[in-house]
Amino acid sequence: MIKSEERALAAILYVVSLFFPIIGPLVIWLLKKDESSFINHHGKEYFNFFISYTVYSIISGILVILLVGIFLLWILGIMALVFTIIAAVKAYEGSEYHFPLIFRIIK
Repeated sequence: MIKSEERALAAILYVVSLFFPIIGPLVIWLLKKDESSFINHHGKEYFNFFISYTVYSIISGILVILLVGIFLLWILGIMALVFTIIAAVKAYEGSEYHFPLIFRIIK
């Protein structure tokens, strides 16, 4: 059974990422990953998401030369915001969320 504190911290990990994309989630994850497998899962999932969407953003930035990158950057921004909100809600509900379209680098 997942404690309410673990669920809240996993949700906070995502909410903090909207304002402090690296430092906030990293602090929560590093402090609590050994104590909670639930927070460890969400921390890994967030950083896989962050790495993947950074790569997608770089590729879209290069494609701005062809004008298609402008639309891709907008779509990526909207997708990142929506998926982060969904992940925060799922974490608060106590379920493990898997982001779509990401590389599983951190296992």
